[in-house]
Amino acid sequence: MRFTLLDRVTDVDPGKSITAVKAVSLSEEYLGDHFPRFPVLPGVFMLEAMTQAAAWTIRLGEDFAHSIVVLRTARNVKYGDFVEPGRVLTVRAEVLSQDATRTKVKASGMVGERTSLTARLELERYNLADRRPHGDAIDARVRAEMRRLWSVLHPPQRSSQPTVV
Repeated sequence: MRFTLLDRVTDVDPGKSITAVKAVSLSEEYLGDHFPRFPVLPGVFMLEAMTQAAAWTIRLGEDFAHSIVVLRTARNVKYGDFVEPGRVLTVRAEVLSQDATRTKVKASGMVGERTSLTARLELERYNLADRRPHGDAIDARVRAEMRRLWSVLHPPQRSSQPTVV
């Protein structure tokens, strides 16, 4: 099972920073178990939302050159506030440094003006073709899927001018 834990990217500076949102709905299946009488977005999902946001700015900054972008380490993770159904978690990630395969990021998650989570993340990026025979076909499929998902998370801005038919 794969979770897409971002609903919309609201601002992005490719390879540098990103802001995205996750709206928590009571209909999300995992809330039945986390916790039955006090449903909240699990902390690991908040961390995953920050990781996904950071991965997007990395992908965009290098024009999807690497098919795989994964979390290597999460340091200084600090949880501040719960994210309950009906709330919107705003995730921000800023690239601090980058080398050929790894990127260090400072990230935070906010609900309104309250901090829900902060962390320092290190992400690694690579292509499967570099690690296994015939990985290039999988790389191509993953890149295509990531480009499709990006068009959903950050659709092109519509013109404010009415369309004449």
